[in-house]
Amino acid sequence: MIVGITEIGIVAGEVWHYLDQHGEVSFSVLIQEIGRPRDLALMSVGWLAREGHVIVREDGPHDYRVWLRPR
Repeated sequence: MIVGITEIGIVAGEVWHYLDQHGEVSFSVLIQEIGRPRDLALMSVGWLAREGHVIVREDGPHDYRVWLRPR
């Protein structure tokens, strides 16, 4: 499957809106809640992190916590 920049951007928007409404969340819960493939969600969170919109912190050996950077 080829994943385009448009799809990554759309999912990044979904992630941003979810975090805006729900606050800090574990990555595993975020994936479950937005209903998108893990790899696509990872790319989208990476995009948001690169742009400075989210903070990502390791939370155990196999998970992360994600939240919006305060404005």
